[in-house]
Amino acid sequence: MTAMNHTTAPALAVLTWTRRIAWGALTLFLAAFAIFEAQKYGLPTTAAAIAFFAVPDLFRRHRWAHLASLPLAVLVLYTVTPVVWPPLFTAGLGWLTRIAITRTLRRR
Repeated sequence: MTAMNHTTAPALAVLTWTRRIAWGALTLFLAAFAIFEAQKYGLPTTAAAIAFFAVPDLFRRHRWAHLASLPLAVLVLYTVTPVVWPPLFTAGLGWLTRIAITRTLRRR
């Protein structure tokens, strides 16, 4: 006997597409915000965003590189602490953007 019946399969499909649309919207927002910050603060922030955009690819086998909570923590801590170094913020934006792209385009 299968674990899924005919009523749960469409519900799971809707949930999957809803999740992908949400991750896609977040991806667009994060990318636009990273571009805005890079334009505002210049080359160091651009370099940080691009470098950290590649983190999940550089550390493919490490699970921590694919967790959305780590770059989100960087963004939150930067926002609530007196640290003023824009490349740190755009690094978090770049990293979270890459994770959001991966989750948007994930096959399932």
